[in-house]
Amino acid sequence: MDEGLWQASQKLQAYIEQNNYKGFDPYDALKSPLFNLPFFRSNKMVRFASQQIVKRSPLNLRTVLFVPKGRNPVTLGLCVQAYADLLKLDPENKSLIEKIKFLVDELEKLISKGFHGACWGYDFDWEARYAKIDAHQPTVVATGIISNALFRVYQVTANKRAGDLVVSAASFVQQDLQKSVDRENNLCFSYSPFDKQQVFNASMKGARVLSQAYSLTQNEKLKEDAGNTVKFVVNHQQENGSWVYSLSKSGNWIDNYHTGYVLDCLHEYSTLTNDNSFLVNLKKGFEFYRSAFFREDFAPKFYDQKLFPIDSTAAGQSLLTLCRFGEVEMAKKVARWYINNMQDKKGYFYFRKYKLRTDKTSYMRWSNAWMFAGLAYLLCQSNSK
Repeated sequence: MDEGLWQASQKLQAYIEQNNYKGFDPYDALKSPLFNLPFFRSNKMVRFASQQIVKRSPLNLRTVLFVPKGRNPVTLGLCVQAYADLLKLDPENKSLIEKIKFLVDELEKLISKGFHGACWGYDFDWEARYAKIDAHQPTVVATGIISNALFRVYQVTANKRAGDLVVSAASFVQQDLQKSVDRENNLCFSYSPFDKQQVFNASMKGARVLSQAYSLTQNEKLKEDAGNTVKFVVNHQQENGSWVYSLSKSGNWIDNYHTGYVLDCLHEYSTLTNDNSFLVNLKKGFEFYRSAFFREDFAPKFYDQKLFPIDSTAAGQSLLTLCRFGEVEMAKKVARWYINNMQDKKGYFYFRKYKLRTDKTSYMRWSNAWMFAGLAYLLCQSNSK
């Protein structure tokens, strides 16, 4: 056991639990009572701009705007995933077993209503460029992250409710999301039931849900739809092994954590369905990821072409993806850099480091839950070597 990584993980876990899984989020500005007023409630440009200003401000404006701390379903999902990995290290730990049970119960209560299967959204209104998603309205991203955590719980504990929720989430993916179909009848799932965006990591999260549900049910339709979704995304892999964010004109950037999501989901699909058709794509994609997103001192980069900002979600996802592809020692070096440079003495992780300043805001989902999941998986994989 690496004592430094263990202590950092324990300090972070204690901070998360002391705050009862509640905290601020980079995109939670619209929870301010100000945005319940008629003009601010309906003006998309003002809402989008306000959300960005609050996120980017060097000062935390949330206290001025009376934004309350929230309990985001994705935070709960990532924490239950971390607990499952820590339980692998200590299978008789009754405290972890109780915490997993509690969070699975909470996630079941937070399922969005009115859809064909289990699904989740964020606990705040979200004004995106091409869509408006109200609080607790589901997305495939939130649903995919939470379903993946529940699948991990099922793998570690055989918790039937967790497995049933994964199977239920597959119905949401198949029946509630909108689909784009290319000339070869390959599928791209929409980001949410309310838009038609073609976002590669989001669609791959849908494919992962279907793959995981297939492994539990052996329903061939789930495998078929997952495979057609993977083909759509793989067909858009760049020559250097990368993927841009989406097919929209404004979605042509390449970054760390969205690339990591695609690779993790593709690997999960291949593993659970025994489909080895995309091993070359996986190899090429991971080689790009490993070479493009880490500085010589193992600081995790956000974009492939520039270092800053150094970001906590990117760091947490780096640990997950590096470990998944066998680079445990490299993941340890990334984790040590991040702990030494970005963990506060109180246990939480800072949001981002820019070239001239560090944003030390504590974000429960974006920074702390992702780093908790990443560190727990790293500890679990380190112990298995």
